[in-house]
Amino acid sequence: MEPAAEPRRLLIVEDDDAFARTLARSFERRGYEVLRAASLDDVRTLIEGAGRRPAYAVVDLKLAGGASGLACVQALHAHDAGMVIVVLTGYASIATAVEAIKLGARHYLAKPANTDDIEAAFDRAQGDADVELTERTTSIKTLEWERIHETLAETGFNISETARRLGMHRRTLARKLEKQRVK
Repeated sequence: MEPAAEPRRLLIVEDDDAFARTLARSFERRGYEVLRAASLDDVRTLIEGAGRRPAYAVVDLKLAGGASGLACVQALHAHDAGMVIVVLTGYASIATAVEAIKLGARHYLAKPANTDDIEAAFDRAQGDADVELTERTTSIKTLEWERIHETLAETGFNISETARRLGMHRRTLARKLEKQRVK
C-alpha cells in the first residue's frame, strides 16, 4: 500500500469573504488544502505559527482599509522563497505587476480569473519568449491610468495622498478610479 500523498496547501489572501469562500471551495474540489487570510496581520500570524506550511498562495492586490497585497507577497516570499505566489487583482497596472514580481510573485493575473487560470499560473515557472508582441501604441489615457496606479501602490492605496502627489483633487481621482474599475 502506497503512502498517502501530501496535500497541496494553498493560502488565499483575500478580504472579500464571499469571493474567498468560492475560490477556496473550487480549489478544495481540486484536492488542495486551503488556508485563508484577510490581511497582512493574518498572514504574519499564519506564517509564524508552527504546522501547515502552504506551498502556494493567491494574494489579492488591494485589501481592506486600502492595505496592499504587495506587503503580503513580500512577507510570504521572505518566509519561504519556494512558495509559488500568484497576485490576483481587479486593479491591474504595469507598475504593480512589476513590483509584485520583484517582491517574489510568480505570476500576476487581472480579474476576472478563474481557478484554471490560477492553477496554470502556478505551473508557469518560466517566461514565454514567444508571447505575441502587439503593435498597439499606448494612449494618453492608458499612461495616465498606469501612473495613477503606480502612485496608488507607492502610497499604500491611500487616495488622499495619491491625489496630492498627482496634483489633482481627491474627488477627481475617485471619479477616475470608479470610471476605470476592472471588475
